Amino acid sequence: MQLVVGRIGRAHGIKGEVTVEVRTDEPEVRLGPGAVLATEPASAGPLTIENGRVHSGRLLLRFAGVRDRNGAEALRNILLIAEVDPEELPEDPDEFYDHQLMDLDVVLADGTEIGRITEISHLPSQDLFIVERPDGSEVMIPFVEEIVTEIDLTEQRAVIEPPPGLIDDRAETVPGEKTGERPGERPAADSGNGGAGAGGDR
Repeated sequence: MQLVVGRIGRAHGIKGEVTVEVRTDEPEVRLGPGAVLATEPASAGPLTIENGRVHSGRLLLRFAGVRDRNGAEALRNILLIAEVDPEELPEDPDEFYDHQLMDLDVVLADGTEIGRITEISHLPSQDLFIVERPDGSEVMIPFVEEIVTEIDLTEQRAVIEPPPGLIDDRAETVPGEKTGERPGERPAADSGNGGAGAGGDR
């Protein structure tokens, strides 16, 4: 199975290094020296990683055959694609690859159907499940331990315990209490992931 593990950004310096937007929780495995990656568009690859380093919090890579800034700039916005065994699991049991979570049924603890995961959004603070409801509408479910209580890959379902207002038409408020939310807004989610999370591999 081919999964996107990064996107090449701007050139760094004059010796062929590029910045990389990492889209995997295991960059040391997917984006390590010697890794051979397919690309999108395919005509740009395959690319072999010669070496890499972290600079100011960003991953910098140099690819075999790319020796100057012009060559590095020519790779900008290219997607890096790794071949991954579909049966492979992340080392952390509370982590999952995106392809494992896609199309899972989302249900409440009592079995009530909420919908199906159609997309996973990776935000700086947390991951979000984009869930399609039976009526075609969508709801965003933060992938945090307090809300997503179980991922059962065998049964192909995610069990959730949503707070008031998360999957309802509008948030519930205590009578007389003022709220700064407009109709349809959802309460802010816990910024931590509570030990649960989706891997960035797509």
